[in-house]
Amino acid sequence: MLRSARAFAPGSVTTVFVPATDPDGGSLGVSVAVADGVAATVRPANETTVSLDGRETAFDPVERALAALDLTATVDLEATVPVGRGFGASGAATLATALAADEVFDLGRSRAALVDVAHRAEVAAGTGLGDVFVQARGGLVWNAGDGIRRAESDADLSYTSYGGIATEEVLGDDDALDRVRVAGRDALAALDPHGPVDALVERSWRFARETGLVTDRVERAVSRVERAGGVGTMAMVGETVVAVGAGDALASTTRATNEGARLR
Repeated sequence: MLRSARAFAPGSVTTVFVPATDPDGGSLGVSVAVADGVAATVRPANETTVSLDGRETAFDPVERALAALDLTATVDLEATVPVGRGFGASGAATLATALAADEVFDLGRSRAALVDVAHRAEVAAGTGLGDVFVQARGGLVWNAGDGIRRAESDADLSYTSYGGIATEEVLGDDDALDRVRVAGRDALAALDPHGPVDALVERSWRFARETGLVTDRVERAVSRVERAGGVGTMAMVGETVVAVGAGDALASTTRATNEGARLR
């Protein structure tokens, strides 16, 4: 048994989603993996503790994943994406933890099995529906109902984040979910993931407004992006705007990545 192992999973931004009737299959939608994400260092321990950027915290999906693997460990998470703001940080943390735990405890699980453990932990915790499938693959990933597909993307992205919108609250709101399902299926029918990124973002923004989840701050930020000549939309689910071609209209930058989760 190793003393420790470290893994990294990219964050991901979902621009359109439709909650699936079968949670084991994840949601339908369109997402892109981003170069920034979450690193997890796992060490064997007598009881499980989790810290995020140096501060001990409760992290339900990570703890559930370790329990599913019948392990106890110390997990140190380091995030370079905003946490709880639509960048899939909980999924990235859980997937990175599963990969590192498999390494340090020499479990010999397949990558697919570890992805499944992370996904089920996220669904059970109510923190995500399918982020780990994107983060495991990298690139632009979509599922319009005919299976998961992937394309390469290295688009430059800019973003600004005002706060979190609790994923579990949205998933527990039947009226919100009904709006999301209708708007999401319409958006997926109209989207061409192989087309220009700006067209995808533009159609995603229409979806976001139809869901009723857009806040005033998000609306103003997207207007600022459009005045700068770019296109923007809302990350699902967070009070976060992600854009292409926005210049310096938004505060932060990242890029799409084609690299999936991996040991470090």
